[in-house]
Amino acid sequence: MVRTPQMFITGLGVHVPPTVSVESAVAQGLYPAERADPEGLTGAAVAGDMPAPEMALRAAREAFDRAGTSPTDVDLLLYATTWPHGPEGWLPPSYLQDHLVGGDVLSLEIKQGCNGMFGALEVGASYLAADRDRRTALLVAADNYGTPLMDRWGTGGPFIPGDAASAVVLSKDRGFAQLLSVKSISAPAVDTDLTMLGEPLFPPAMTAGREVDFTRGGAKTQGPVFQAALVERTTNAREKLIEVVETSLSEAGISISDVSRTAVVNVDRGFIEGRGMTALGLDIAKSTWGYGRDIGHCGASDPLLGFRHLVSTGQLGPGDHLLMVATGPSITASCAVIKILDTPDETD
Repeated sequence: MVRTPQMFITGLGVHVPPTVSVESAVAQGLYPAERADPEGLTGAAVAGDMPAPEMALRAAREAFDRAGTSPTDVDLLLYATTWPHGPEGWLPPSYLQDHLVGGDVLSLEIKQGCNGMFGALEVGASYLAADRDRRTALLVAADNYGTPLMDRWGTGGPFIPGDAASAVVLSKDRGFAQLLSVKSISAPAVDTDLTMLGEPLFPPAMTAGREVDFTRGGAKTQGPVFQAALVERTTNAREKLIEVVETSLSEAGISISDVSRTAVVNVDRGFIEGRGMTALGLDIAKSTWGYGRDIGHCGASDPLLGFRHLVSTGQLGPGDHLLMVATGPSITASCAVIKILDTPDETD
């Protein structure tokens, strides 16, 4: 856990492409009609051929415009990804270095799946706190899933992949919001076999040209051993999320009743509620699920996209507390507690 008593958010930026509705995808034969549910997921943002690093650049520029600071003052650049971003041997942070922040800043790619932005917040806060001369970090996340090995509408998971980018300017200088705490914990033992579904570690499926399919495993996934492990995994994930939320709230000095809104991962409603929302006493109506169901699961960007939506639509104001939560691969559970200090100069 990272204690963040003097860490602030001075700017948020996003890039969300136009959405394609589930209704339209069904009509085009892209999405199975039997999976369409008027009470469930309703669409996904689709970026076409816009590269993910370009979306990240646009989100970062907006974040700095909101922050009112210069990109060249950045001490650290962290870039969270879940999907390939460009040529092999090329690192996506370099795109932002070339076009925005300059080439001298330390830049790192964060690979923590859907929880990547939480890892970036934790690493970024630690890096800034370690040296009094370090003031600002730029944290970004972006993904475009519209590639040959990803069938957006047929992946089989409890979500529809969406394309988007998000960016946050983290600073020791006062901003419109304060990062009170951030924490991630994991319990990989139960999850490994379930995630791999019998696939070998080598060669990686993508290098062998196999399309992403979260239902891969066939009869193996129907056996009693697998089903028992799946129940254990769900229970474990829920327990870890509850643990990380309770610890983060305690570190922030507030209780669950003080939480105004919750930013969640943009997945199936039952998945969100089953992974701890109900057990924590968090009302899904006060979460960002109603927004996220329209844009899809946008990799590591989901919580920040929800945060930006709540702020820009006036649903968070001074004195409010935002809880950002997520669970990811290898049963990684993450949480961040943010206090809104001022009304930012951004309204949609």
